[in-house]
Amino acid sequence: MTRSRRSGILLAPQSQVIAFRDPERDHRPGITETGAVAHPARVAAVPDREESAAMTEYGPRPVDRRLPTEEARDLLTLVRELVEREIRPTAAEQEEAGRFPRETFALLSESGLLSLPYDEEFGGGGQPYEVYLQVLEELAAARLTVGLGVSVHTLACHALAGFGTKEQRAEHLPDMLGGGLLGAYCLSEPAAGSDAASLTTRATRGGGGGEAGSGGHWTLNGTKAWTTHGGVADFYTVLARTGGSGAHGITAFLVPGDAEGLSAAVPERKMGMKGSPTAQLHFDNVRIPDARRIGDEGQGFTIALSALDSGRLGIAACAVGVAQAALDEALAYTAERRQFGRPIADFQGLRFMLADMATQIEAGRALYLGAARLRDAGLPFSKEAAMSKLFCTDAAMRVTTDAVQLLGGYGYTMDFPAERYMREAKVLQIVEGTNQIQRMVIARHLAGPETR
Repeated sequence: MTRSRRSGILLAPQSQVIAFRDPERDHRPGITETGAVAHPARVAAVPDREESAAMTEYGPRPVDRRLPTEEARDLLTLVRELVEREIRPTAAEQEEAGRFPRETFALLSESGLLSLPYDEEFGGGGQPYEVYLQVLEELAAARLTVGLGVSVHTLACHALAGFGTKEQRAEHLPDMLGGGLLGAYCLSEPAAGSDAASLTTRATRGGGGGEAGSGGHWTLNGTKAWTTHGGVADFYTVLARTGGSGAHGITAFLVPGDAEGLSAAVPERKMGMKGSPTAQLHFDNVRIPDARRIGDEGQGFTIALSALDSGRLGIAACAVGVAQAALDEALAYTAERRQFGRPIADFQGLRFMLADMATQIEAGRALYLGAARLRDAGLPFSKEAAMSKLFCTDAAMRVTTDAVQLLGGYGYTMDFPAERYMREAKVLQIVEGTNQIQRMVIARHLAGPETR
């Protein structure tokens, strides 16, 4: 194992890549090389060796990525090896059991994969968003709980990295980016979702021997909702009201996960992403030193919007990853499944579905990468971020639904991953601003704000 001199990212030599294998399982009938249960209908549908040789140039294959540097290409190789060794083999089983993969996030942190888009000065990977998002896509294709979790952690680090003082960044960022810590982002509330500026969690001055701005403390009270990593995170970026109503009265704080008075409710029972805890957080007289206030008083909503623009690109990349996984599953199945004496991939109606799925994926990937390049160049990208989030997540919902259809009855069973991809795609149309909100954002960029 070597570490990249420039970014500190751990790069594993090919000789250290070990395939996931359970000897007791792998020699039983109906068990695939990755340890997944193979349905009898699928085993019977596998083409013979001569057919397989003829099909090698078709079917699912790794995404051909255009990366800007040799280091980025090495990074993608590392990610793919890690995915095949540590994430994909147990993804279905762990999701069904609702198991949060804390050890996976620890490994990602150790490997430098939780810090990719941040400056190297404080332990970041120094990678452009163009590269970071393609890493997210690879992770999400293997398991959305992991890909989305990395995106949320990156979102939680954004406020301090972008708006914290140099002293704050030096004190906290090394541990946040590479010290094994996991973050969460607290903006939404039970009564403040799309209208985030109406949040009511309040931070009041007091304690510590003086005004908050002169080294005192803030006291936080309120409830946050829909917090990914709620109850398991080591730190929370919290938006709270310090002034009057509306967007200008909101301030950002960095709250430790073990703060006295902070508690998490029982995680939500969700349709998908069962391995990722989503919970309400309760702040009951949580005292935070002013040194953990991020940015100026009243700057919190500006910080939140800045983070969400970048976060929406993360969601778009995750959506493309899930869609790509669904297409790969559909391609493999339709090549193997035979009806009327030939593979069902021969039938024009199904071939056209596959073509439409692939086109939507490529269009979404191009859209989010175009927005990422604007961000990397320091240009405005808010409209393009909203477009990316809207298009990619809607495409993921269509592609995963079509994948279930292509697998027929088997697509509706848990023996195949298509139904999981469909359930997971749905949440991506909702988080980080619903797709209806994305349309409003885009329209405002095109036609100006609404008249009242």
